[in-house]
Amino acid sequence: MARIIFIYGLVAGLIIITGIIGTIVLAGDQPHGNVWLGYLIMLLGMSAVFMGVKRYRDRERGGVIRFLPALGVGLAIALVASLAYVLVWEVYLAMTDHAFMEQYINATLEARRAEGLSGEAYRKLEASYREMAVAYQSPLYRLPMTFVEIFPVGLLVSVVSAILLRNSRFMRARARA
Repeated sequence: MARIIFIYGLVAGLIIITGIIGTIVLAGDQPHGNVWLGYLIMLLGMSAVFMGVKRYRDRERGGVIRFLPALGVGLAIALVASLAYVLVWEVYLAMTDHAFMEQYINATLEARRAEGLSGEAYRKLEASYREMAVAYQSPLYRLPMTFVEIFPVGLLVSVVSAILLRNSRFMRARARA
């Protein structure tokens, strides 16, 4: 079981972080990108949770698994994926001299200005972003914030996977030759 959790968790984490960093790199100096695309990438990567739970059910549990064990395996895979995501994100930030937040703030403020935001409302928004940038410099703020970006997606996929895969007739394992 630990092997399945580790392998599928790393696969999920690497798919997600590669996709997210890829979109940031392709966006250039506009790193705020599309939030929906980011979550779609996370959902795609977290599909490894479903595959891992199914493999565990089919190979180690004889094709039968109850909800709670399935949920536990799914959450463990999501945890590994989330921790891999946080770790690689930290490496990415270090390699880019932590430039992401400044680029993100500048691009977001520029977009809001283009939408017509000005005056006191703009200054308040800018001040709140600058406060966030200061907080983001602290790993005690940044690490949990990064983890919370991704883990809820893994939680959702784990619950759905456990609900679906507890039915032994759902996507039965093929008989081995």
